[in-house]
Amino acid sequence: MTQLTVVRGDLTRQRADALVNAANSSLLGGGGVDGAVHRRGGPAILAECRALRAARYGRGLPTGQAVATTAGDLDARWVIHTVGPRYSAEEDRSALLASCYRESLRVADELGARTVAFPAVSAGIYGWPVEDAARIAVETVRSVRTEAEEVRFVLLDDRAYDAFTARLSRTARNGKPA
Repeated sequence: MTQLTVVRGDLTRQRADALVNAANSSLLGGGGVDGAVHRRGGPAILAECRALRAARYGRGLPTGQAVATTAGDLDARWVIHTVGPRYSAEEDRSALLASCYRESLRVADELGARTVAFPAVSAGIYGWPVEDAARIAVETVRSVRTEAEEVRFVLLDDRAYDAFTARLSRTARNGKPA
């Protein structure tokens, strides 16, 4: 059974088999988590992302999908890049957000990753309300069959940490998603 944990901290300082990057579709870095992963991971990540763009993702990685690269200088073996949806009050995009977690775990299983660290995908500059992002993340990860022994949610700010901690404790108490 997969252990789910919540940690307050910097994703790029985590030790794990795979770190999940909340990437933009270009795979070429940007702001937020994506920029931090590329800065701390160094040029090897960008080089592999450029190769992926040239070979498979000329128009960019589609929203909800995931792909892996080296972790470069990070304390991990791989970075799994996933593109979260931008939040919309007019359109329900929660299936795309759930797909980010499912697809990232699928890629992690293909790689043989036993520890996977996630940020709060889409809950930063993409504007997803953090409580709902936590609900979707925790419910999705709990429902996925994975070989990962630990899935860690790594949250940089108190609000996200509190939302994920509350959601995780609620599902643990009830034994099912709340």
